[in-house]
Amino acid sequence: MSYHLPVLLAESIAALEVGKGGVFVDATFGGGGHTAEILRQMPSGRVIAFDQDSDVIANLPKDERLVFINDNFRYLKNFLRFYEAIPVDGILADLGVSSYQIDRAAKGFSTRWDGHLDMRMDKRKSLTAAQIINKYSETELFRLFKQYGELAQARRIASIICNERTRMSLETTTQLCELIKPLAPKGAENKFMAQVFQALRIEVNDELEVLKEFLLQSIDVLCPGGRIAIISYHSLEDRLVKNFFRSGNFEGEVHKDFFGNVVCPLRPVNKKPIEPSPTEIVDNPRARSAKLRIAERL
Repeated sequence: MSYHLPVLLAESIAALEVGKGGVFVDATFGGGGHTAEILRQMPSGRVIAFDQDSDVIANLPKDERLVFINDNFRYLKNFLRFYEAIPVDGILADLGVSSYQIDRAAKGFSTRWDGHLDMRMDKRKSLTAAQIINKYSETELFRLFKQYGELAQARRIASIICNERTRMSLETTTQLCELIKPLAPKGAENKFMAQVFQALRIEVNDELEVLKEFLLQSIDVLCPGGRIAIISYHSLEDRLVKNFFRSGNFEGEVHKDFFGNVVCPLRPVNKKPIEPSPTEIVDNPRARSAKLRIAERL
């Protein structure tokens, strides 16, 4: 099964220093590209891979060094404790939606295909984008489009949706696009719709809270000198990762001890995020917004 090309593959694997061997976590298995490269370069040890999408099981390599967990990485610490894998030497997470998921109309992630407004990463969960669109109050819709989509038109979007659903239920991606696309700034229609869908996807999957839980747990499971590498794709994710790596909290508030030293359990390895090369973007256009940040456990 072809999921997608692994983004920033060489850079992210180099960041983990897998050549030393040890225990590594791939928190977002997906197509298995990053895991496969860790296994290839790792002289000894094991990889613990997470993914809540059961479809990815088809991508699992036959390698006794791999442990696969079909669940959300928000349960990182619990599963690592169960498998007696604490501490770990490195953690990798690629927070992007895979090409496989985007290109499946039934998933409802893309404006390009007509499909049900689903957007669940985990089909075992109950909340869908259609339920949000049809059941949330106007105030709740405004909040999620403003907070998660960073849309200046959030209030108008919420109002139009609430007016339309009194006439008919909104169930498909095409219905939603046709309804709100006229609100998009001229020449920025694709970006506008991407932000709308991003907001819904974040709400459906509780993505930002999951990321916060994951980052907090990473401190508890990484060994001293162990590294964590995160690939993010939009400013909300990147801001959380950047702040946490620099300060140990999500607000970015730097705390210092009596001697003026920054008190933080992590040390950022790269001051600026690593971005895909022009060649990689040509080969894989969906990588264009990726940002890789790396930190080391102190």
